[in-house]
Amino acid sequence: MKSISLSFVIIFFFSICQAQIVQNDSTKKLNEVIIRGYYNPQPLLRSVSAVSLIDSSLLGRQNNNSLVSTLNTVSGVRMEERSPGSYRLSLRGSLLRSPFGIRNVKIYIDDFPLTDAGGNSYLNSLDVNAVGNMEIFKGPESSIFGANTGGAVLINPPAINRNEAKVSVTAGSYGLFHQTAQLQHQFKNYRFSFGEGYQRSDGYRQNSALERKYLQTMHQWDYTPAGSLKAFVFYSDLAYKTPGGLTAAQLQQDPKLARPATPTIPGAITQQAAIYNKTIFGGLSNTYQIDSHFKHVLAVFTSYTDFKNPFITNYEKRYESTIGLRTFLAYNQTTSNFGFNTQIGLETSRTKSEIRNFDNEAGKAADLQAFDHLRAGQNFAFVRFNFDINQKLLIELASSLNFFKYNYESFFPIAIAQQQRNFDAKFMPKIAASYLLNDNISVRGSISKGYSTPTIAEVRSSDNQINNDLQAESGWNYEAGIRYRTANDRFYVNANVFQFELQDAIVRRLNENDAEYFINAGGTKQRGLELDAALWLIKNPNRFLTGIQWRSNYTYSHFRFGEFESGNAVYTGNRLTGVPAHTLINSLSFDFKKGLYLFLQHNHTSSIPLNDANSVFAANYDLIEAKAGVRMLKIAHTPFEVFIGANNLLNQKYSLGNDLNAANGRYFNSAAGINFYGGLSIKI
Repeated sequence: MKSISLSFVIIFFFSICQAQIVQNDSTKKLNEVIIRGYYNPQPLLRSVSAVSLIDSSLLGRQNNNSLVSTLNTVSGVRMEERSPGSYRLSLRGSLLRSPFGIRNVKIYIDDFPLTDAGGNSYLNSLDVNAVGNMEIFKGPESSIFGANTGGAVLINPPAINRNEAKVSVTAGSYGLFHQTAQLQHQFKNYRFSFGEGYQRSDGYRQNSALERKYLQTMHQWDYTPAGSLKAFVFYSDLAYKTPGGLTAAQLQQDPKLARPATPTIPGAITQQAAIYNKTIFGGLSNTYQIDSHFKHVLAVFTSYTDFKNPFITNYEKRYESTIGLRTFLAYNQTTSNFGFNTQIGLETSRTKSEIRNFDNEAGKAADLQAFDHLRAGQNFAFVRFNFDINQKLLIELASSLNFFKYNYESFFPIAIAQQQRNFDAKFMPKIAASYLLNDNISVRGSISKGYSTPTIAEVRSSDNQINNDLQAESGWNYEAGIRYRTANDRFYVNANVFQFELQDAIVRRLNENDAEYFINAGGTKQRGLELDAALWLIKNPNRFLTGIQWRSNYTYSHFRFGEFESGNAVYTGNRLTGVPAHTLINSLSFDFKKGLYLFLQHNHTSSIPLNDANSVFAANYDLIEAKAGVRMLKIAHTPFEVFIGANNLLNQKYSLGNDLNAANGRYFNSAAGINFYGGLSIKI
């Protein structure tokens, strides 16, 4: 680790030196980065939040078959994929709550919450090409986005700003095939887009194949100069097999194995373990500029999910429907030396879940084990005030009042009449400020409270028991940061330090049959450092080269359990399960004449504790990936791009998604060794 730290310091120092010797006439200014921040646009340099932007150029450099590599370039973010399609995501936290799926992160797509009232987000339903850009808010953002302690992700679909048709095809190792098509058109006051995607893969391991069919459409009608109506719909049919965790001995024997059978429990192949998720999601929003100061936004959304999960010990069938609304009134007043902006609104959603569990007989549902109905309701009202003084000092005061409840009714094996559990209403305040020391450097600080209720998947987990003892997580986050960019936008650096004291942390446990359940730990103490830097090493077009850009992201996580005892075991002071202490990502982008480009990236991740006792660790690993292509090729005046890429060039043996606190030592989900892909895209 010393060598990694030293190399980071050297690179960081080198970047600053390079930034200082740049000649202004040798650079091309970058566009100022603006954070949309849910109808509160701000320059990134002035933002009061720990926010990162993944734009279309960054997405274009990465492998377009998964979001994992792209999201892991953001400091403080960890995304895992135990097998193709099996996403897990954490912002400044642990994946203890997420054996599969995404919890404790609020995700919006366009104007609409993708996260349902029960706390789950089916991010893996989306095709990667459905994402235009992402804004990632790290740390508690409960003040405007409702219950969470991790943060929020705002996904914006590709902008409709030209008449265009685009088709792409990618093929690669392990049976990878990914095809997409997009059409967008704009008239005087109406614009629309249609997109489709099909992706499949055989997977690296046994029983790890993936198939996804995806359709998306968006329409926007500017019916008056002041009013705009928008519709957004997607349909996803996702199926992926789940190979299951391996012990260290099985991993050494053959990392491609699916979980084998034991004398008492069949294996993953026999049980045809898999996830089948058909989801349709739709939303309609209206934005109206009432006058020069007032604006009103109203968004309604709904979704339906048909979810099936043949697992080792049971076969789950789940039917979920969600309906909700988000609305707010915004006021803006600006003078030469003072600006004032406020938003006041509410968000409400309801999710119904009908859950049945059956015996799993070789991939077929047999005798009924359990049958329950659950209904979750999540509501919060929010208000946010922004004061901009002399275009230097930006102050944000915000808070939300959160309400959560769920109803449950059991039909089998024991009938239980409908009952309701209400959680106490909670205020989630935030106070934050940023100050421009000069045109190029800003400092910021914030204090905010996070709050996260247990999800329906935790209340009623795979042990088929309804757990009414789970309490909501909550805690205070204290943060400071600094951002700097050169006047010519050639160099940018951002640093965050934070301390988050979380109470009643929700952690996962497995019983002897590998059925999961959840408990509240005493709490966690999470301290961290995040560094992001970007530098144009060369931005001086010559005969062959147009630019070289270096990016670096470093995360240090000193996460520890507080007072935490489980039975006779004492975990107080142990490292938080599933969190690497150090992550360092460096990349280089080369742009040549004639549209030729080359992208190289290195990801170093330190060892990861796999259980609360810290007795088993996943080893550190180094991943190198590369992508090269040509963008400006033409056939009969039709532009197209060809590209090739490779992942895990060092052929590292590692697990990209471990099963934490796994029973009987089945922690490991081995990832693919060196693998390749190539493809082309055509624009008309």
